[in-house]
Amino acid sequence: MRVTEKDEELIALLQTNARMPVSELARRLGVSRTTIQDRLRRLEISGVIAGYGVRLASQGTAEGILAHVELSVEPRMNADVVRALVRMPQVETLHTVSGKFDLIAQIRALTTDHIDKVLDQIGILEGVTRTESAIILSTKLDRR
Repeated sequence: MRVTEKDEELIALLQTNARMPVSELARRLGVSRTTIQDRLRRLEISGVIAGYGVRLASQGTAEGILAHVELSVEPRMNADVVRALVRMPQVETLHTVSGKFDLIAQIRALTTDHIDKVLDQIGILEGVTRTESAIILSTKLDRR
C-alpha cells in the first residue's frame, strides 16, 4: 500500500494524540470526517497502523526518520517563525539555543522524501535566513 502525504500528516497528528476526535483530525487536515474515517480504515486494514498509541507497521522504521534542523532567524521574525513551526505536525520539539543558530527543531517523518519536503517548508518560512539539518542515524544513549 502506498502511504500518501496526507496519510503521513494524519499519522503525525495521531502520534501526537491518538485520541484526537475524527472531527478535529478532519479540521486540521482540511478534509471531511468521512475522508478521515476512510483513511483510518485503509491504514488499519493494510497494517500501516497496527494499533493505537500509534504503532506503525515495519515500513522503514517503526518510529520514522528523525532529523535535527538548526535555524537562523531574523530577530524581529522569531515569534512568527516559532508559531509557524508549532503548527507543523512533523516538528516534535523546538528549542531556542545560544550560538550561531537561534532555534533547533527535531522533526519526524516516515520517509526521506517527506523529510525533504518538510525541510523545504521550513526553509521558505519568512524570517528564516539559514538552515542546517542532520538526519539521526542511530541513538547511542537516551536516558529519558
